[in-house]
Amino acid sequence: MGISYLIDTHILLWWLFNDPKLNAECREIVRNPAHRILVSSVSAWEIATKYRIGKLPEAKQIVEEYSQILHQAKFIELPITSAHALRAGSLPISHRDPFDRMIMAQAELENLPVLTYDEAFQTGLIQVIPHRK
Repeated sequence: MGISYLIDTHILLWWLFNDPKLNAECREIVRNPAHRILVSSVSAWEIATKYRIGKLPEAKQIVEEYSQILHQAKFIELPITSAHALRAGSLPISHRDPFDRMIMAQAELENLPVLTYDEAFQTGLIQVIPHRK
């Protein structure tokens, strides 16, 4: 089995919507059947929240069929544990977004590289792909 990767919510949405913002490097990683692509349970919460408040109206089908969509994409859900929650709450960073903090905590505790474009993930605590300087 190849490398396991944790993808952030934006990467998940860009993959599902076939968004051109997702670069070739990330597409190849996600598409490679030898890789295990994990999605944090927090992404479901983030997508549902953004859909509910009108920031993500195009996600109606994703919210309604989330589990089936992940299964079809061959993505593996990474459940949130109390250890993840405790680490997310105590991460020594100033970033306040609870969704990002949870993904960071899971990546750190599970020793998973994160696919993200979000500069907030560049904390030095986790491996981020694509790496930005």
